[in-house]
Amino acid sequence: MDLNDYQKAAAETAVFPHQPEIEGVAIYPVLGLVGESGEFAEKIKKGIRDGRLDRAGAIKELGDVLWYVAACAGALGVDLNRVAEENLVKLHDR
Repeated sequence: MDLNDYQKAAAETAVFPHQPEIEGVAIYPVLGLVGESGEFAEKIKKGIRDGRLDRAGAIKELGDVLWYVAACAGALGVDLNRVAEENLVKLHDR
């Protein structure tokens, strides 16, 4: 699946009851990204503690992270393909 196609499909499921913003950028998806990243990290932490990783659970949390990344990009008015392309340029320039 193309990242932009995912972003468009994910946006159809985005329902933010209140839209507090800072300079026109919705805050809700930013806070969601932080929260879901923490939940993904918790899956990894518990895997270290227990000696086995809940891969299915980690993948689900990572999917939630991806959804919020798409929402954050949309809030900034940029598509995911551009975000990915610019990130690769940055990484190659290191």
